[in-house]
Amino acid sequence: MNILIQNGRVIDPASGFDHIADIAVAHGHILAIAKRGESLPADFKAEHTIEAKDCIVAPGLVDLQVRLREPGYEHEGMLASELMAAVAGGVTSLVCPPDTDPVLDEPGLIEMLKFRAEKLHRARVFPLGALTRGLKGEVLTEMSDLTDAGCVGFSQAEVPLENTQVLQRALQYASTFGYTVWLRPQELHLGRGVAASGPLATRLGLGSVPVAAETIALHTIFALMRTTKARVHLCRISSAEGVALVRAAKHEGLRLTADVSINSLHLSDHDIGYFDSRARVTPVLRQQRDRDALRAALADGTLDALVSDHTPIDIDGKALPFAEAESGATGVELLLSLSLKWAQESKVSVLRALDVLTAQPAKVLGPVQGQSESLGQLHVGGVADVVVFDPAVEWQVTPDALHSQGKHTPFAFDMTGMVMPARVKATLVAGRIAFRGT
Repeated sequence: MNILIQNGRVIDPASGFDHIADIAVAHGHILAIAKRGESLPADFKAEHTIEAKDCIVAPGLVDLQVRLREPGYEHEGMLASELMAAVAGGVTSLVCPPDTDPVLDEPGLIEMLKFRAEKLHRARVFPLGALTRGLKGEVLTEMSDLTDAGCVGFSQAEVPLENTQVLQRALQYASTFGYTVWLRPQELHLGRGVAASGPLATRLGLGSVPVAAETIALHTIFALMRTTKARVHLCRISSAEGVALVRAAKHEGLRLTADVSINSLHLSDHDIGYFDSRARVTPVLRQQRDRDALRAALADGTLDALVSDHTPIDIDGKALPFAEAESGATGVELLLSLSLKWAQESKVSVLRALDVLTAQPAKVLGPVQGQSESLGQLHVGGVADVVVFDPAVEWQVTPDALHSQGKHTPFAFDMTGMVMPARVKATLVAGRIAFRGT
């Protein structure tokens, strides 16, 4: 279908383009971008028109942390529901971790997941392969075979590697073949609590996680990066001290990128309230000083990307005492709004707010098998992954209105009283309208 997106404010962070313009889409690609006063190709005939007046038109969002729950946890989320939630939030490409059941440690599992996702014609799915077989931290997976099957990197998900020698060998192998290792920095034994160390955890009697759980792991990772020259992406930095170490490591020249979750960017341990399990997330919510440091680091580029850390949980998983409740929250539909909310509150430009959702996460992914260089960008000839949203709309998060099968989120209006900016009007994936808002 030939689609015309007209009269929108077109913002492409990768190129710095920011103009009122029309976009012509044909055969799944961007045929032309015409600024006001310029003409579209004379032979272009639109079969469908999206009126984008007063709206922003941007590259489809790239979310680096989305659990789809298949295979193995279908009671908490199905591919159809979670990919629908993704496009409803403007996310056209997403990375899923390997901690499914069975674990994504075999090429056949990767191929099946990608095949099933592609048949739904919604968001693109880029799987991470398990770094070790079964995520048990003992034997490395066949990274080459997993890469051929479609993996974009390798991860232990939420299972820290206890054996440093195994991590060293993994980084050596990955460095040799140019693979990226995705690690969430968490020391195994110190990281077993459920709330951040501090007065609130003490008062509530909750097992605590000290900042040292993150910083010890970071020191170990950086030491091994220096000897192996590996490329590492750090997932969901959560503390001010962690930010300082990442900043120093980047200044040193280590091949490093890092992200932060919407939860850590907007919430603190006080949002736990009276043991509200919706705030039981990983990494744990830390103090306000940590949140402020994370916000500043995302603004100045120390942290490269903002992620939803989307983890749908069923009712039974959350209807437990805080320390026993399943960790995680629904978030992929909130990613765009919460990035713009951060920008408003931190006096950051809309361009930067979209940059951490598009061009920067695309750079983290690097060249992707079967995907052109247009990921996270808008340019003539590129694949037409586009989101159109109204920045003036304000709305409240009501769980029942979410497309995700998981309804638990700490950003529900009844919990935080937050009002969200912006709603998605339309999402295109490869020139196909994957979502159309009301």
